[in-house]
Amino acid sequence: MERKVRIVIMGGGYGGVEAAKRLHRKYGRRENVEITLIDRNPYHTLMTELHEVAGSRVGPEAVQVSFKKIFSGTSVKVVCDEIETIEFENNKLISRASVYAYDYLVIGAGAQPDFFDIPGVQENCFTCWSLEDAIRIRTHVEEMFRRAAKEPSPERRRKLLTFAVAGGSFTGVEICGELLERQEVLCAKYHINEREVRVVLVEMLDDILPSLPKALREKAKRYLQNKGTDLMLNSPITRAEPGKIIIADAEVIESDTFIWTAGVHGSEFSSKIELTKGNCASGEATVASVEGIHGMKGCHFDESDRYIVGERGRIQVNEFMQSVDVSNVFIVGDMLFYVVDDKVVPQIVETAVQSAHTAAENIARDIAQKEKKPFKPNYHGQMVSLGSKYGVAYVMNVALSGFLALGVKHLINLHYLVGLAGLTAVWDYLQEQFFRIEDGRSIFGSHLAAKIPTYWAVPLRVFLGVKWLTEGTYKVSTGWLNPGPGGVFNPSPNHIFLPGLTDEISAATSATPGGMGRTGYWQQSILSEPLGIYEWFAETILSAHPIIAYAAQAGAVIAQVVVGIALITGTFTFLGSAASIAMCVFFIIAGWGNVELWWYLAAAIVLLGGAGRGFGLDHWVMPWMKRWWNRKLIAHRTHLYTGEPRIKN
Repeated sequence: MERKVRIVIMGGGYGGVEAAKRLHRKYGRRENVEITLIDRNPYHTLMTELHEVAGSRVGPEAVQVSFKKIFSGTSVKVVCDEIETIEFENNKLISRASVYAYDYLVIGAGAQPDFFDIPGVQENCFTCWSLEDAIRIRTHVEEMFRRAAKEPSPERRRKLLTFAVAGGSFTGVEICGELLERQEVLCAKYHINEREVRVVLVEMLDDILPSLPKALREKAKRYLQNKGTDLMLNSPITRAEPGKIIIADAEVIESDTFIWTAGVHGSEFSSKIELTKGNCASGEATVASVEGIHGMKGCHFDESDRYIVGERGRIQVNEFMQSVDVSNVFIVGDMLFYVVDDKVVPQIVETAVQSAHTAAENIARDIAQKEKKPFKPNYHGQMVSLGSKYGVAYVMNVALSGFLALGVKHLINLHYLVGLAGLTAVWDYLQEQFFRIEDGRSIFGSHLAAKIPTYWAVPLRVFLGVKWLTEGTYKVSTGWLNPGPGGVFNPSPNHIFLPGLTDEISAATSATPGGMGRTGYWQQSILSEPLGIYEWFAETILSAHPIIAYAAQAGAVIAQVVVGIALITGTFTFLGSAASIAMCVFFIIAGWGNVELWWYLAAAIVLLGGAGRGFGLDHWVMPWMKRWWNRKLIAHRTHLYTGEPRIKN
């Protein structure tokens, strides 16, 4: 029996997930290759959107995509565990509970904040480099407003309402944008004058967003300042104390909220493995907790849960993304150190994804004993959101700002998500970013998030259902389901009432009961005559094949009856509404729909939004259908489920 090739991927970030998906595409159906992904969490975190959680624009679930959702229906095995060390000589990863053997190893352990050995910074700041960090900031910011609302001392109140952000690159600017929007909501909630709130952005360089063109940097600065940001450039932070940030050993900012976004370096895990580092973080006294390295303000861990991290850094790799020390170990994402054109590759998503492409490809080539492919980065641009309504972006050498920049950012996120977990991830993103958003915090404001209670739609649903049922039963009573003496396989032309057929059938239909014949009905219809596509269909298909004409006629009648019953009872209301729209469009195109169909069409569009869940059977039917469908293998393989895939009992 052929021995399995064991590929283990450590870390479920952008690089680790991309490597797993690429390898699955190559080996998903081969039993001799086993792919395992190990991460401390059961979900992939959208790190580029953490500022939205910190600023309460979206909930924590908006930046989580479960590994079950990503890898459901694939051969990738996902293990929730935390690796403590690696024995490279024995090809083993070791955790507290288990040992994992591998033939090829991909390490994507990411990065963590770098405090540059500045005294007091880590102990007194928040960071935004994990979901837990973002939740801490989110909770803390509202607590500051709550406490300020009942604080009588002006000095203490000023300190509570001062929010200092260190670092003028992407994360710092994005958090400032979120805080500026959040203050509007919280000031109204706690009856605080907006002029009392101070958002300070501190940057040691002479400008913000240094990787963007100057024109975009200026637009970003103007936007932040117009919104009230106190922009402090050329202001290096030299130390921090409880409630104080000291600038250049002279100026002091008094604030109970100090958010550090001034830099990251290799993760804590790099200090535990003996691989050559390209460079290292400043100092060797970084404090970590059970959550890893982060700002310690607001954290309440026992001393036994805190420890000092030794030298950590970015791991040196060759052009194939292999560790320079061990040939069967590949490094991807923020943890790697590689120089291109005299510059170290940046710690951004595109580097993570593209390095994962190279690593996965070279593992496959090594297995097949082929020549490896070198890493060639190809960066497409950068995007920064300054809140939910303004952004700047430089994509494919095109500078964008405002609505267009945010639109491009959303489109790129959607492109990533559809490749990550299919349409279900895209739908979840649209829900969180547009359809469930609060306080109008999206590029469309509250227009897409406004909801109509389902009980308001019940009368409309029943009305439309009664209309369809009345139409259908009337046609049944006037013989539309009667094929004539020849039966359904030989229907009589005298029993086919569809308009637009050949003279023989049209002559019969002109005398149709109920005025539904060609002459009388079209005089009242929306179109004076059918569209050309229907005329062609009627002349070449329906007229030539009476059995097809009868089937279309009977199908229309049955559909009207079924849709009517479905809407009245509130059963599969979405499908019934969609069918209503389809029938209206067809009847109009065919030239035998009167102006009343415009009401049918408008009502059906409204009912698409779940009108059957209010006083309808969908209240019970749809949750049952969702549970049933989410257990099916085809749903797992196609990602066409709602919510999370379920384990089959």
